[in-house]
Amino acid sequence: MTDARLTTGDLAPDFTLDDQDGRPVTLSSLRGSKVVLYFYPEAMTPGCTTEACDFRDSLNSFSSAGIRVLGVSKDDVPKLKRFAERDRLNFTVLSDKELAVQQRYGVWGQKALYGKIVIGSIRSTFVIGEDGRIERALYNVKATGHVARLRRELGLDA
Repeated sequence: MTDARLTTGDLAPDFTLDDQDGRPVTLSSLRGSKVVLYFYPEAMTPGCTTEACDFRDSLNSFSSAGIRVLGVSKDDVPKLKRFAERDRLNFTVLSDKELAVQQRYGVWGQKALYGKIVIGSIRSTFVIGEDGRIERALYNVKATGHVARLRRELGLDA
């Protein structure tokens, strides 16, 4: 189902995925920049919209610190395009329809949803350093308050 979970110090698995405009984005091409890579279950659902809008509204603090934000879901490019336009997202969202990247990051698997165990995307965030190594691996994060907590942990709230 999922590969083993990643931990601090691991090399972030490289990938190339299409963004909301159908353009390929390769993680290793961003080396030299810190990256926040977050995985969410489904575009245009309430929790995922809340999380995306929190990243949107906080993007200046991430950008000012030289941090790129990338969101990843199993949604196809047309749905991501609608999501980005509808919610005026100012960062890149990527399509992982085949679930290969989610599996490599250990974020596709069993989770509790409304008291039932289901298989799906586990909301998770990774902070990847300029050298391509994982600085933080946060699994099972909450949609609400997660971005604020991440900003505090990264020292972005001055």
